[in-house]
Formats: sequence, C-alpha cells, structure tokens
Amino acid sequence: MREKLQDNSLRHLPAVDMVLRDDRIQTLLSRYARVLVTETIREVLERLRTELVQAPIQSQDPDGTGERRTILNRVVDEVTIGVQQKTQFSLRPVINATGVVLHTNLGRACLGEGTRAVLQQVGGNYSNLELDLVTGERGSRYAHTDWLLRQLTGAEASLVVNNNAAAVLLALNTLARDREVIVSRGQLVEIGGSFRVPEIMSQSGAVLREVGTTNKTYRRDYAQAINDRTALLLKVHTSNYRIIGFTQETALEEIVSLGREKGLPVMEDLGSGLLLDLQSWGLPAEPLIQDSIRAGADIVTFSGDKLLGGPQAGIIVGKKQYLDQMKKNPLLRALRIDKLTLAALEATLREYLDPNRALETIPTLRMLTISPEQLRQKADQLLVRLRELIGEEKLELNVLPGQSVVGGGSMPGQELPTWLVTVRAKAISAAALAKALRCQPDPVLVRIHDEQVILDVRTINETEYDRLVAAIAASLEEGVNCGRSSN
Repeated sequence: MREKLQDNSLRHLPAVDMVLRDDRIQTLLSRYARVLVTETIREVLERLRTELVQAPIQSQDPDGTGERRTILNRVVDEVTIGVQQKTQFSLRPVINATGVVLHTNLGRACLGEGTRAVLQQVGGNYSNLELDLVTGERGSRYAHTDWLLRQLTGAEASLVVNNNAAAVLLALNTLARDREVIVSRGQLVEIGGSFRVPEIMSQSGAVLREVGTTNKTYRRDYAQAINDRTALLLKVHTSNYRIIGFTQETALEEIVSLGREKGLPVMEDLGSGLLLDLQSWGLPAEPLIQDSIRAGADIVTFSGDKLLGGPQAGIIVGKKQYLDQMKKNPLLRALRIDKLTLAALEATLREYLDPNRALETIPTLRMLTISPEQLRQKADQLLVRLRELIGEEKLELNVLPGQSVVGGGSMPGQELPTWLVTVRAKAISAAALAKALRCQPDPVLVRIHDEQVILDVRTINETEYDRLVAAIAASLEEGVNCGRSSN
C-alpha cells in the first residue's frame, strides 16, 4: 500500500518542461538566465521527490488534479526563492542592532564616509600602487602608509600585512627562527578562530620559552631564562581577557631595560591597537601604540580593524633595522596586502592627523564615545518611526536603558551604558522575528531578551532607520515564508 501511495505521489510531480512553461517561471526567465532557472527547478524537483518517497501524500483527490496543482505551486514558489537566493550577493551589508561595536562575525570596524570614497576611487581606477610618480620607477606599496604610521606612532619604520596574526608570524620568523622567544606564561592567549600564540610561534619557526606563572611574572623570570639561543623578548597584551586578583605583570619598560642590558630586541604584540586615549569617555585604559614606542619597544604589532577603526590589516612599527629585515623575508610576499586595504588604511590614518576630527569621522570611535544623551535621542527617534510606520497594534514598544560591549577581542568585560528600543511582536515569537529579520533584503541582527527583540541604537546609524523599520514591517508579514527560504 505504501508503494502505491509513493507511486501516486511521484506521478504528480511536474516535468521540468511543464514548470518552465508556467507563466510565473516565464517571468523569472525574463530576468534571470535560463540555465540558472532550469538548474534550480531540477534541484527543487529532486528535493520534493526525496520528500515524497519518505512521506507520501495520502490524497483524497480522486483524479489528482488538486494535488498536482498544489505541488506545481510549491515548486514554482521554491524555484522563485531559490533563484533569488542564488543571484543575491553572499557578502552584503547588514544592520547591526546588537550593540557590539566591533562584532567579529559582522566584519568588525565600519569604514568612514571619506575612506569609502577613497576605496571607490582607487578600486575603480588604475593606481600608483608600486610606482614612484616622481621618479617614474618602481616603488614600494608599503610607502603609502609609512609616513603616516611613523608620524602617528613615533616609530622609525613601518610595515603592513594582512592581519595581526600575520604580523606576529612575520616578525618572529624573521628575527627568531630556530631560536628561543621568551614570553610570560600568562600571555599565551588564544585569538579568533581558535588560533593560539604558541601555534603561531611554532609556525614561524621560533621556539617558545615560557616564564613565570599564569598570574605572576617578574623581570627576574625573563632574566633567568635568557641563554645563548635567546633571540627575542616578547610581551603580549591580553586585549581579549583580563586576569584580576593576585597578579603581577612585568612592565614593558622593565623588559626593554633587560633587553638593552642583554643586547636582545623586545617585541610587543598589542592586539587591538589604539592611537587615542579614550578614558575621558569612561572607557578603560588601554596601552597606546605611541606609548609602547616611547617605552623603547623595538617592534610593535597591532590590528587595523579593531580599535583603530580601519580595514583588516596587521601593522608593524618599530626600529628600522628590524623592519628592514622583515621587508626582505620571502614570507612577506604571501602576507602582503592589496591596494584596497592600503587605500582604506591610508584614509583612516589620515583622519588621526586631527584627533578631534577622527572622533567624528571614524565610526568605531564615534560609537565608542557617543554620549548617553545622544543615545537616548536616537532611541526616541527610532521609537517614533516604529510607531508611525508600523503602529502599536502589532508591536509593544519601549525605550529602556541597557549595556553595549566593545567586542572584537577589545576591552574585555567593559560594558557601555546605552539606550535600547525593545520590540515585542504580538503575532510571532521573538525568535521568529529575529530569524525573519536576518532573512530580509536588508538583514538585521538583534539581541533577544525576555521574549523581546532588543535594538541597541549605539550600533545603528540614523541613516539606517527607514530600512530597519521596513525590515521589521516585512518580517511581521512574511516571517513564516522567510523561515522556510532560509533552510
């Protein structure tokens, strides 16, 4: 009996040609390539065939007309959704309503308007990437940011690679391959994607020499570990976690003093990297890049897309003699950055020439230093938009105080007072609304608490309000369909 039900169900599946003749599919063919539409039809039919074998339809329809119509409509709907998904860019902008300023999954730092304009100019044209316009001879791609980095940090030289892990890898491979690098046991951190400092050191060819304990390391621990194989003293800033309580960390100045005494270079991996002191805005003290240079560090590495507020990059600044060695390392070719990253980094660094301007034009800094009063105004404005365009017959809306976080492995544990717009949908659950919002043409990422969708205005730009409200309105109407299309 089951085999008969399966046969009947499968018999009602339309042929590919029949689906192609449907008027709705003909409309799709006027917009999309025939091969794409046909391929999607075959995929949908194969999926339905498997489904019907596993769970045959027990139809009460004597001649199967209604069942065939139902199946055809479902095929057309799923083909339409499938084609739209395939033709939509995979990497696209989203609205970040989570309040996490440097959200790693959402690309960390947003670029400012001026930086985006430079990207468009450089990306849309030929550029002098490796050409000296004065001499007409071949130049260095690293020269475009060198003066800025030296000016802003006080370093003798600079180099930029594709991320901070690459910066650490290059420095260690150049200066300490097959030799020992001394580092405090409490600084052997794990960074994003489960990559760990010891593993990066191993790949560089350097030999790890741990000193001290997890919570306490003294100058004497470094001194006692130095031997004929020692190449480098390394300090790693624990930018993504904190050890509190019974602790002792050796200051950079003490390590530098020891390095000078023993004739060893000192390297500091700052991780996040910060050029402006943000304590006046209630943020915790973070080591400034220029302070590390002033303290005597020979090499300092940091990220471009965290607290700096630029593109993903690994930036190395320090003594010219060591940077010159890194520039000759063949590994640099594999780690180098492209013209778009350089353009974005140069544009971001130029904003720092005027610190007050940087606080306004670099989105990361602006989000971190915005006042509670401004955040309350933003929340009130969003609330008014939601009430006007959607109404409280569908939503229960409130403005409440809350907390944002910095994110991106920066300033761990630090919470930032903020204002939230809470949304409780009357027809669907908070989880269903959050999922529907992720599926919109303008995807929205939110938090959920107490069956409410939480919109943190710290990370929402006022220019995104109309699109955010439209996404919420569409999600209330299309939540069920969106959920199916996202599987």
